This record gives sequence, C-alpha cells and structure tokens, in this order.
Amino acid sequence: MARGRGSRRAFLIGGTLAGMAYLYYQVKSVAVTKYDVPVRNLPSPFDGFTILHFTDLHNKEYGSGQERLLDLINHYEFDMVAITGDLVDKDKQQIDPAINLLRGLPQKPVFFVPGNHEWWTNYEIKEPLLAEGVQILENANYKYIMSGKHIWIAGVDDPFLKKDNLDQALEGTEDTTPRLLLAHAPDIYPSAMRAGVDLVMAGHTHGGQVRLPILGAIFVPGKGLFPQFDYGLYSSGLSTLVISGGLGESTLPVRINNRPEIVLITLYNQNM
Repeated sequence: MARGRGSRRAFLIGGTLAGMAYLYYQVKSVAVTKYDVPVRNLPSPFDGFTILHFTDLHNKEYGSGQERLLDLINHYEFDMVAITGDLVDKDKQQIDPAINLLRGLPQKPVFFVPGNHEWWTNYEIKEPLLAEGVQILENANYKYIMSGKHIWIAGVDDPFLKKDNLDQALEGTEDTTPRLLLAHAPDIYPSAMRAGVDLVMAGHTHGGQVRLPILGAIFVPGKGLFPQFDYGLYSSGLSTLVISGGLGESTLPVRINNRPEIVLITLYNQNM
C-alpha cells in the first residue's frame, strides 16, 4: 500500500511539473506564423512584399531590452511593420517594453493604430511612438510608394471603443490600387469587406488565450463564448482578415494551445 501511495504521489508531482512546464512554454515561447495573401491589382514592386505584424504586447518583456524577441524577429526579412494596438497595459502603464522593441527593429516603415489599452492609459505612449518615427494612423491613410507604384496603408482608431471611422480612414483611396487596413479589433472586418478593403490586420482577441482543438477560442472579452472572429486567417470574396493572437496577455498570464506570436504576411498578385 505504501508503494502505491508513493507511486500516486510521484505521478501527481510529475504531472504537476509537466503541466507547469507546458504553461510556461505556452506563455514564453513565441511562434512565427506566416500567411501568403493574394491581392488583386497588386503593383509589381509589391509582389512578395512582406509585413511584420504584431499586436497586444501589454508591456510584456522577452529578456532584457526585448533581446529574445528581437533575436527571433531579426532572423526574418520583411519590408514593413504593422502594429495593431495594446502595446501598453492599463494595469501596468509601462512604455519602455514597447519602445525597446521598436528601437531594436530593422530600419523599416512602422505603422500603428491604438487599442483600448492605449486609451485607458490616456494614450501616454503616443508622443514616444512619434519620436521613434512611427506613423500613427487614427482614421487616416498613407500612400506607400515603391519604384513609382503605390498601395494604401489605412488605419482606424479602436473599433472596440467605437472610435473607428472607416470612411475617414479610406478617404482619397478610391483608385484601383490595393488598400490594407490596420485595426485593433476585428469588428471592422464586415464593414471593410463591403468597402472593398483587400487586407485587414487586427489583434485584440489574444486568440482567446485558451483555445480548444477545432472549436477555437472559448471566450473573448466583449465577444462572448466561441466568437466568430477570434484568430487566424479569414477570407470573403476578395477581402482577407488576419487576426494575430498577440504577444502579451491581459488579466491572467495564461495561454493554452495558443502561444504568443509574430505574424509575417506576404502579398502576391492575384490575377483576375
């Protein structure tokens, strides 16, 4: 009997340690997710154009000065950086983790839209971002020119807080050139799809933080149980949505079946 109790105790201890190791790995180990996205009328200089997309850092640190995260990022080639909000967290209000990450990136154009946590911390990070040369798109757009051709990079203020104005963000982009949209929350996707936006990049959901195989996210704040848009790649007609699970966590530092991630999106020309 004593041996049986000892075996059960060893099993429980071993299982507990294995579970703790899994949870640590899920929170600390960053995944790299790659998507190839077809875009209609994509100008030839942008065929193969790659975007580094990350979101929802929530002040999380990956080593001193973000060393571990930057070492991972800098293994990859990309042309532009898209950041879709919540670099900071309302419960911590730290700016350095985000600024250290930005300063360690290669010299590429960086575009940013705010999330709910930026507004919940009085948007104190805005001026530091501008000082680092970040292009902030609050219901605005940018004409991205390369080799005499262009695409449009647009951004809406946070849809979760109802600060978005898609019409204003797309104003002046009515030519046939592709339009890419940054938004913190994916709520904007149905409207963006109807407006003919080619690609929407979003975050906010954290992929639910806890995901079940096949079923996906159990719960997303503000979206309830098993929401329609929680994580990954969606497409409808000629429009694509990419939702990143983000780099950080909010409320509880827990992830299950859903590691932190950076996303690399490569555009290619879709022949009509």
